[in-house]
Amino acid sequence: MASIPVIRYTPEQYLAIERQAEFKSELVMGEMIGMAGGSRENNRIAGNVYGHLFMALRGKSCEAFTSDMMVNIGTSFFYPDVSVYCGSQQLLDSRRDVLLNPLIIVEVLSKSTEGYDLNVKLDKYSRIESLRELIYISQELPLIHHLTRSDAGDWTHTTITGIDSSLQFTNVDCTLTFAEIYEAVTLATGQT
Repeated sequence: MASIPVIRYTPEQYLAIERQAEFKSELVMGEMIGMAGGSRENNRIAGNVYGHLFMALRGKSCEAFTSDMMVNIGTSFFYPDVSVYCGSQQLLDSRRDVLLNPLIIVEVLSKSTEGYDLNVKLDKYSRIESLRELIYISQELPLIHHLTRSDAGDWTHTTITGIDSSLQFTNVDCTLTFAEIYEAVTLATGQT
């Protein structure tokens, strides 16, 4: 049985296709990877985080984006669930849909994407010079992996668990309780 060859795309080819596509794809090492539609829980969690960050950052030199804003790392392009930049925004081109200097990235984990998010994306995201916080939120359990980068470039990983916990962003003035993050979400534990 013959294997199907993997087609490799340059960033320019990818962007030309992606900007016309009906469905989102990410680009990793030249390979376009189609994104599955997010579940209700994924969308709710991402929306809750984005909404609270949007309100907390109003009138400040920071801005939060939904998953419609791509992030570029070298030859790879991703759609984080939420991204934040502060200060001078750096965009790839005049289309203004690719952010180059995120300060914070938030990803909501699902069973089907967890391996990809915690391996491929984590490896690529950790190479972004401007990135200071990387947050992975479980949609199954009240669980958050909060990675922060020091000025020296070292990453620290903190695991936050329990529905009575909270997430304190270290680079913007915003703290979210798990009740706010998981509002209207049914967790595997039966909690809402």
